[in-house]
Amino acid sequence: MLYAQAAAPTGLLSDETIRAVMLQGLQDRFRGQRVLVLLPDHTRTLPLPLLFRLLVEALSDARQVNFMIALGTHPTLSDEALCKLVGITAEERAGKYRHVGLLNHAWDNPAALTTLGTITQDEVKTLAGPVWHPSLGGDVPVRINRAALEHDQILIVGPTFPHEVVGFSGGAKYLFPGISGPEMINVTHWLGALVTILNTIGIEVTPMRQMIHRAAECIPTPITLAALVVEDHGLAGVFIGDHHEAFHAAANLSAQRHILWLDQPYRRVLSCAPPMYDELWTGAKAMYKLEPGIADGGEVIVYAPHLDTVSIVHGHYLRQTGYHVRDYFLQQWDRFNDIPLGVLAHSTHLKGSGTFENGVEIPRIQVTLASRIPPAECAALNLGYMDPACIQVAEWQNRESEGILYVPKAGEHLYRVKNQVKSRGV
Repeated sequence: MLYAQAAAPTGLLSDETIRAVMLQGLQDRFRGQRVLVLLPDHTRTLPLPLLFRLLVEALSDARQVNFMIALGTHPTLSDEALCKLVGITAEERAGKYRHVGLLNHAWDNPAALTTLGTITQDEVKTLAGPVWHPSLGGDVPVRINRAALEHDQILIVGPTFPHEVVGFSGGAKYLFPGISGPEMINVTHWLGALVTILNTIGIEVTPMRQMIHRAAECIPTPITLAALVVEDHGLAGVFIGDHHEAFHAAANLSAQRHILWLDQPYRRVLSCAPPMYDELWTGAKAMYKLEPGIADGGEVIVYAPHLDTVSIVHGHYLRQTGYHVRDYFLQQWDRFNDIPLGVLAHSTHLKGSGTFENGVEIPRIQVTLASRIPPAECAALNLGYMDPACIQVAEWQNRESEGILYVPKAGEHLYRVKNQVKSRGV
């Protein structure tokens, strides 16, 4: 059930409405209990400074409140970055907010994790259907940050957008992979790569979402979700309640607000990755959200003049593999079976759909980086290069009739051609 909700027919909700809904949905619900609040990191657009203060107010009668950043495998945040994320000063953290915790998830620290159960290989096979491949492995242990069991309640607070791996982000994704161990991260992401972005993104019910919900059933701690739909830097919707129903409501509104349906695909796109994507691992979203809107043989240029890092955590693996279409890996599995599945998933997600036949890789579209990553490194990664200094943004604007699209802030709105979704087996 939903405890409280509000959605703006157009535009955004006022701060007063957001506060009223947050208080209605959360106040007195966790009295005397220990609450673990899961939040996104800086790679998601959200008015988190406003929400943090409202959450502390709404949970003021809780016995203990700890905020944990659901990092997945993203780099941990420094104390300074944690304060900046939630909009408080170091002095406020030591004073006004000293009673609440600000924590990082540690996916790669076995001591921080606990095992809750197992998703069997047969279950994974059933969920994967025709795209199942032995590379998905056997049974999947369901491991999660111990903090999930050391609190009386879990409250997830995060935005819902079209998402390349699970269809729509948010909800139980803040548990798996948000605060999970690497196994669920790797298998869900690789399963998403097998299904492909074209058959996943902007679809509410996907095999990966089903797998996440199956894993969430292993958590004994009650889960509440405050699902948010973001436009610009404000909120168009707030849905608080059971994590299934709140996610469903948010995904429906996100589909209305965040999917742009096209009559025809574009042949070239200048997709501008905002500064919040500070490495290619997340900046690749500027490709993911555009791929379904690009014609066969077309090109997406990821314009990120601020970006100089492939991945702090996973870069050494990506320099081994490069970026390739899915079948490049599947048909040469012995070469890549020691690479984490999540890394391979990111690789093929950024490269996009395509074929690998008789030793020849043919991507469906060209992916070009216009960033501080130099030409030689782009070539080694199997990506195109364009000098960002040579790009005149004004020359890309207002050229839709020519099949050219300019996207000033890419990564959250999805571009899809009408009637484009294919069968899962394609």
